Amino acid sequence: MSPVTVLGICQILGWGSSFYLPAVLAHPIATDLGVPFSWVIGGASLGLLVAGLASRQIGKIIHRHGGRRVLIASSLLFALGLTTLALADNLGVFYLAWAIIGLGMGSGLYDAAFSTLGKIYGDAARHPITALTLWGGFASTVCWPITAYLSETVGWRDACLFYAAIHLLVGLPIYAFALPRARATERTTTVVPPSAANTNTNSPWLFPVLATAITVGSALVSITGIHLLTMLQAQDIALATAVAFGALIGPSQVGARVVEILFGNRYHPVWTLGASTILMTAGLALLSSTPAIAAVAIVIYGSGVGIQSIARGTVPLVLYGKDRYALVIGRLAMCALIAQSVSPTLTAMLFEAIGVTDTLHILTALAATNIALVAVLGRLSRI
Repeated sequence: MSPVTVLGICQILGWGSSFYLPAVLAHPIATDLGVPFSWVIGGASLGLLVAGLASRQIGKIIHRHGGRRVLIASSLLFALGLTTLALADNLGVFYLAWAIIGLGMGSGLYDAAFSTLGKIYGDAARHPITALTLWGGFASTVCWPITAYLSETVGWRDACLFYAAIHLLVGLPIYAFALPRARATERTTTVVPPSAANTNTNSPWLFPVLATAITVGSALVSITGIHLLTMLQAQDIALATAVAFGALIGPSQVGARVVEILFGNRYHPVWTLGASTILMTAGLALLSSTPAIAAVAIVIYGSGVGIQSIARGTVPLVLYGKDRYALVIGRLAMCALIAQSVSPTLTAMLFEAIGVTDTLHILTALAATNIALVAVLGRLSRI
């Protein structure tokens, strides 16, 4: 089993049982615990905050020792956090559960996986990173229907226990026995001449602009990942239909990533980041216009999200090279995940204050500013 396959299976499980979980379970949890919806979303925000605060140190560990031990730990953390979540009967235990899940997210989702691939493949990691995102693109498509079914048949608590068991029975053994150890990764590293990477990192503005662009894009992904079903239901779309529409994001992501695999080596990854910002802006604009074209809007937006994930992994690799890759990814992840932790709760508050439609207009404007940021990044990186 190749490293990409190992990581891909676990990415579907990891994303589906953490980041995408509140989209389906937030309302049942709020009803069961007797707390406002925004407080439940605050739990997921706490998880992302913990992931962001831990990501820089996680990047250093992967830089020094490789990613295998970190990823094994992520399976244990996910299982512990989800079990604690299933047992939560008050907000204190609920938030503790999300803090543990947050450590699992920081050590087990894309940033840790990208860094691991960087250690394995070196400067040649662009293609494996893109291939990995093909797997991750199916997380919502696979897990949203499963989570909705479990929530309706056995309840949200048993749904969490189901995912905890899968982490222990599937994720943990795969990481432990199928992922190469640190010495094996060193032997299998593919060496690419230094000229293959853009080493123009002297501008003091390069990292701040890159970090801001990735942070804004990541915040939008976090907001829609958690609130998309709520946005659709607010437009009088039934839950079952909203789940079906939401499931379109997965195939849209995968389709865009296939295009990137076929043609990505022909252009600089900053162009990939630019295309993602344009598609995400267009999708949000259409989503806020009329429910009649919601499916089309989601396909366009999902395509942008799909290649944004690739750019998040490949742009730092090309700009900074393999030797600093894990460290840079850790720094970028800290910025992005902290923004992701705050944005869903702020969005929930905006929903309550000004309504879903006006909030969507604000999100569209935010997405549009990212187009300008990527244009500046292109000038700084001299592409």
